[in-house]
Amino acid sequence: MQLYYYANHIYQLSYSIPLYLRQGGTYLLNRYSRLIPFHRYLRGLQPIGKQGKKSLPPVKIINPDHLSLKDALILSHSNHHLQGGKDVIRVFIGHGTGDKPYGGNRITAENLLNYEYIFISGPKHLARLKDAGVTIPEERLVKIGNMRFDDYVNGLINKTAVMDHLGIIDRSRKNILYAPTWRFGKGSLKKCFYHFARQITKEHNLIVRPHHHETKHIPFLRLWARFNGIRHLYFSNSSDLAKNDTMFDFAISDLLISDTSSVLYEYLITGNPIIVVDTGYTKLQKMPDEMNILTITDSYGHHNDILELINKNLADRCRSDEYQTMLSACFYFNDGKSTERAEKFIKKFREL
Repeated sequence: MQLYYYANHIYQLSYSIPLYLRQGGTYLLNRYSRLIPFHRYLRGLQPIGKQGKKSLPPVKIINPDHLSLKDALILSHSNHHLQGGKDVIRVFIGHGTGDKPYGGNRITAENLLNYEYIFISGPKHLARLKDAGVTIPEERLVKIGNMRFDDYVNGLINKTAVMDHLGIIDRSRKNILYAPTWRFGKGSLKKCFYHFARQITKEHNLIVRPHHHETKHIPFLRLWARFNGIRHLYFSNSSDLAKNDTMFDFAISDLLISDTSSVLYEYLITGNPIIVVDTGYTKLQKMPDEMNILTITDSYGHHNDILELINKNLADRCRSDEYQTMLSACFYFNDGKSTERAEKFIKKFREL
């Protein structure tokens, strides 16, 4: 049985890269136009035993509404209703466990009913399904955890190499990671970037990681910063999956600022402080307090001094226990072995 990975957008594939690096497989895209970023950002990404080669991972263009694949196991990052195909097993992975609704509406959430299995990252994942009004039979839910945590938990990320890649000069400063979402979720990049760039860099390094859909703004933002003489400002391109993995930025950062992005919950794995930008977005899914990041973090609005808020959070680490408690409430295991669980599951089918 052949292994495939499907996504509507390249950046979504980051959630299965740990599995691809161990099991290999073929990537599926739904448009020829997506081959350009695929060539640009995944070149050289190879499974264990093939490192060093600069060739592309295998890729095919398909019509998700009329699959022609046979004897296939598809791991999907999009809750698209993948239709057709003979002897096809569809497994939903998704691309984040935040508070924004699935695809923005109930109809796309109900598409999950068409998958044979769903990899569940934790109790928060189940709570999101419940809030969306979708009930999946227990036998189709596979408890995996978050595969992206594995390298971080196992200490396999080379922090020096990450800082070298970003070009960070003054490493005596704290690294503040600003990772906003995009317009779906009322992202804060355009609202906050210029102020953050001027204020935060007075004392700290600022790493700006725009959402995939807003990485197109990086060249202008970089040019603006240079024209205004702003130093200690760095950009991480979230579209560049091989070089700018989210966990790389987590590993070198001391504090996160975000808005409604799912990185708020993933960042709990670090135990470092989190500040949430209040964007006024009201369409978030309803979560119990033990899975609601807003109950344990400070919020930034127009009335706050962002630098003062950062320094307060860096100095006061009393919330680390609360972060750990919420991490366990949101994600299963967190033991660095989630990818192994996914491997064991798919091997049952590939060995048939």
